[in-house]
Amino acid sequence: MFLLNSNALHRRPLDPVDAETLGNAGADTVERFLAHRDNHLATPLHALPTLAGELGLGAVHIKDEGFRLGLGSFKALGGAYAVFRLVLEEASRSLGRPVDVADLNRFDVRAVAAGMTVACATDGNHGRSVAQGAQLVGAKAAIFVHAGVSEARIAAIARYGAEMIRVDGNYDDSVRQAAEVSAEQGWTVVSDTSWLGYERIPGLVMQGYTAIVREALGQLPQPPTHVFVQAGVGGIAAAVAGHLAIVLGDARPTFIVVEPARAACVVAAARAGHVVKVAHDQPTVMAMLECYEASQVAWRVLARVADAFMTVDEEEAVAVMRRLARPAGNDPVIVAGESGGVGLAGLIRTTADHKSALGLDDKSRVLVINTEGATDPHRYTELVGQSPADVLAGKLKAEA
Repeated sequence: MFLLNSNALHRRPLDPVDAETLGNAGADTVERFLAHRDNHLATPLHALPTLAGELGLGAVHIKDEGFRLGLGSFKALGGAYAVFRLVLEEASRSLGRPVDVADLNRFDVRAVAAGMTVACATDGNHGRSVAQGAQLVGAKAAIFVHAGVSEARIAAIARYGAEMIRVDGNYDDSVRQAAEVSAEQGWTVVSDTSWLGYERIPGLVMQGYTAIVREALGQLPQPPTHVFVQAGVGGIAAAVAGHLAIVLGDARPTFIVVEPARAACVVAAARAGHVVKVAHDQPTVMAMLECYEASQVAWRVLARVADAFMTVDEEEAVAVMRRLARPAGNDPVIVAGESGGVGLAGLIRTTADHKSALGLDDKSRVLVINTEGATDPHRYTELVGQSPADVLAGKLKAEA
């Protein structure tokens, strides 16, 4: 499935609320918060010259979020950041004075945080971020996981002290239950998807992701001409596309959203012109992207600043994992989880089928994002045929 954006809002300015969330001032706030994280480092940006030559492109760069804040996923930027913001806001109200990120370890601020419980539904990575953020500030966390979340991913969340609540059904079922139980218990939902009447907190989560774009633009020799980013509910794609549109204006790159064919809720929104729920059929190997209803906020952004929407199949996602683990030529070794290389899979598919539609040629400079490393090492080993440790050991041998 490949679909150019025909929405009447395409290339119109962002909604003022979204422009404020995803603009430079918001990115400045994220940067300031990250400076207070002990393990914050910019994630690496790698050139893939051999692959670019094979695809007939000028350059391909991949931003590797597999190293982000010790959580192995871009999600580390969103959930924890939103938790910090919410705790500081509650502390400011309770204490009757402004409270900033530098105050997070003060006794009185932590006393406020101790009375808060943050909750969310997750496929794995967002829940880890929310749970880590809660642990860092001294709040409690309740994380709702659906039947498709692997035991390895559940254990990775639980180690941050979160209460794990299992839900029958899929991701969307867990989102609904998290909202219902949280309303009953007085918990604060920190969701990475939005719905009517619940938009500000998912906006904060998306704001956290702007750090990826700011870093990438500083690392690239030239701004990209094309960007391919994968979508679950659409948050990461909207954050990247929205920030690029604000920062680069008319010079912004052509932006393509890539989804699993088995869970293409953003493509469905593009076809319908509004958010719709898609039917759940077979599960997808791209577990972190298995969502069946797009975020309202994300779609509002993508309707304006995405240029095309497409899907990739199961085998294409796995093939990219293997290609990055065992690259050709001088391309670097990269460990990408099941959902990590989906944007790159979309690029490869597009160069075969839709190159002219997007103006891709030997002068094109393409940016993709590896959104996760091997967040489920056992599953990664099954799909790639090597453990993540062995893949990286091969890289170290080659560099020795």
